[in-house]
Amino acid sequence: MSASVNARTWILGSATVAAGLIAGFFYAYACSVMLGLAQLDDRAFIDAMQRINATVRNVWFAASFFGALPLTALAAALHLRRDSRPALPWVLAALVGYTAAFLITMFLSVPLNEELAAAGVPATIGEPGAVRAAYENIWVTWNLVRTIASTAALACLVRALLVHARTTRPIIGGRPSPASSTVTA
Repeated sequence: MSASVNARTWILGSATVAAGLIAGFFYAYACSVMLGLAQLDDRAFIDAMQRINATVRNVWFAASFFGALPLTALAAALHLRRDSRPALPWVLAALVGYTAAFLITMFLSVPLNEELAAAGVPATIGEPGAVRAAYENIWVTWNLVRTIASTAALACLVRALLVHARTTRPIIGGRPSPASSTVTA
């Protein structure tokens, strides 16, 4: 396998792992975290979300959240060559999907989280029900959208890996291996 094929494989694989971690992160909120928090009273809900939002900004989250976008973009750039183009549409679709999830996070979720933090200490908030109402449903709705977008991006990257693998099979005995002779996207 050539160095360029190796690089494309590793970058595409790394983008897929990073996207998978983030899709799983958003999915966990959609199917468990927010459902559990919905059962709390207003002050407890606000307190829990403020604590979660304060701790999510860590190196482990940052590596996958901020890494998935440039890794996917780099994977797209590396698949521009003629011999690697069969995977390109899938990588580009993943780039669009993950970009949507990234932008939703940066321009909707994060500002909502900052507003919730600015509301102050939950025990001293005058109208915790109003603070929660201004946050919860909007946040949950947009988290579902970014979950779908990031999961779609992950699915596209997995498909890109499969197409990439079929198009980069080694030549055996002077002829391409059977799997590399018929490539379909």
